[in-house]
Order: sequence, then structure tokens, then C-alpha cells
Amino acid sequence: MRLRIFLSGVVQGVGFRAYTQRVGESYGLSGWVRNLPDGRVEVLVEGDEEVLFHFIKDLWKGPRSSRVDRMEIVREATNEPLRGFTVRY
Repeated sequence: MRLRIFLSGVVQGVGFRAYTQRVGESYGLSGWVRNLPDGRVEVLVEGDEEVLFHFIKDLWKGPRSSRVDRMEIVREATNEPLRGFTVRY
């Protein structure tokens, strides 16, 4: 399953991308994370549905100095498989 996730709140400048990468890798997921110009963070992630559920729960927690106010999740078709979990700049 592939999901595109948009997170709003205090999610930039608090280590959220590095946290997301660490959590994604710990679950064996593939994807990427990046900051958006409007202050949100975007995540594209692919993996088993049950594992993704746990990943999403961890994103709600975020790193210590973050705060997630809103999360928008969109299910997407899997075109090319993703490899690894990276931070995009």
C-alpha cells in the first residue's frame, strides 16, 4: 500500500524529517519525506497496511519539540516501487 501524508503544525525546524526517516527505516518501509514551502511536511510511504498504521501513530507523536495538528492521508496507486527511505530537500 502507498500513502501520501501531509502534516501540519509545528513540523519544520524541529527534526521532523530525520525522525520520520528513522521511524520509516525501523519499520522497513520505503519512501521519502520533505518540507513544503507552506510549512507542512509531505511523506510518501509504501509498505504493509498494518505496519503503515503503526508508522502513522508514530508520526502523530513526532519528535519531542514538534506538534502535529492535522494529518491528511491519501491512498495512491503503486507505480514504481520505492526503495529505501530518504529525506528530500
